[in-house]
Amino acid sequence: MSLLIKNGDIVTADDRYKADIYCERETITRIGRNLEVPPDTPVIDAVGKYVFPGFIDPHTHIHLPFKDFCAKDTHATASRAALLGGTTTLIEMCCPERGDEPLDALDIWRGKAEGNSACDYSFHIGVARYDESIERQLRDVVDRGLPSFKIYLAYKGSYALSDEELYHALRRAKELGVIVTAHCENADLVVELQKKLLAEGKTGPEWHYHSRPPFVEAEGTHRLMTFAQATGAHVYVVHLSCGEALRAAMRAKYAGVHAYVEALIQHLTLDKTYAELPDFEGAKYVMSTPLRHKANQDILWNGLRQRFIHTVASDHAPFDFKGQKDRGRDDFTRIPNGLPCLEDRVKLLYTHGVLDGRIDLHTFVDCAATQAARIFGLFPRKGTIQPGSDADLVVFDPNHESVISRDTHSMNIDYSAFEGWPVRGRAETVTVRGALAVRDGKFVGTGGHGIMIEREPTHF
Repeated sequence: MSLLIKNGDIVTADDRYKADIYCERETITRIGRNLEVPPDTPVIDAVGKYVFPGFIDPHTHIHLPFKDFCAKDTHATASRAALLGGTTTLIEMCCPERGDEPLDALDIWRGKAEGNSACDYSFHIGVARYDESIERQLRDVVDRGLPSFKIYLAYKGSYALSDEELYHALRRAKELGVIVTAHCENADLVVELQKKLLAEGKTGPEWHYHSRPPFVEAEGTHRLMTFAQATGAHVYVVHLSCGEALRAAMRAKYAGVHAYVEALIQHLTLDKTYAELPDFEGAKYVMSTPLRHKANQDILWNGLRQRFIHTVASDHAPFDFKGQKDRGRDDFTRIPNGLPCLEDRVKLLYTHGVLDGRIDLHTFVDCAATQAARIFGLFPRKGTIQPGSDADLVVFDPNHESVISRDTHSMNIDYSAFEGWPVRGRAETVTVRGALAVRDGKFVGTGGHGIMIEREPTHF
């Protein structure tokens, strides 16, 4: 299997040039001008288009149980949506609850992806308690090529770690040379604020924000950084949403803590007024950490531009409005958290980041692909364009105009969080390890083509 992409404007995190790319046997083998290739080689003419490395979404939920039901996407529908958006590799949160075993959960999550995903994938393994059994299993997880953990400092009783468990989990991660991703809040404080609000009759989705305000996120971020400093562990803050939390992370980083920060496209483009929409429409926008005051958007964009914030993810969590979100109509704590945006992440980042002058093209590639590859042990196989890298490529039409809508998206969910938003740019052609997955903006891939990418520990 071979492929030639010619005449493209190749853009990576730190370079830009015009050249042809020749792909053989799933990898990039040659890059240059006017490449000579066998006469029967399929050719894609990328004149007037950007050629980016396949984008990587480092934070997704596809199989996601919540109480007695699950999120709506399957790996077949989610991987199709990802590819249409230019994302060629997903890292999914594998989330066992406190009483579950990580290796059992991994078997479940991996079993749902294998044979169904059209794009490549990996997992962050959740650690919802810490004991001798978990300690042994984490070594097995790393040996299976999954050198990143996920912990929660939220969701008391199901996922949250105590401070003692947090210390031991981070110490074990340091021993294994892996990175720990963390949802940073204060589980006890969230519970108490929820109780207070509900007792006052404040039950609507607009009160979700007030149960986990910025100071709760900042406290959790500071606590994670304190424990990372004590253990020497490398940590990655997921869905950081506000200036208070960013300052806590940056203070720790300047003090020598090995800290990385993720923003979400939702926090960069939406604000808390969406969760305050009347007639329960705000439930569509309930997520944790919550949407914040609009003033935080400039802070986050500046963090990206300065590369204090390393990645932009989707935290894709597709729960239907009807039949799932509306189960919390009389109690905001019963609204399943999350927004669907796996398909829209790259278009929104390009439109509101690059075209609006908030970030340049190199930062765009860096935060949407390269940094995720570097942080999570995928680089240089993924996240860049060079000989020897996987032939995960996106031919991107910067002039294409479209409008986001539930009527046209491929995600298996009954609403769009960005309904009616105009965007510029699209992934016109997408390859996964050299195989065409999208052509002319249409999905042409194969379910099951995606494989689990085994990663190596990179943090010591």
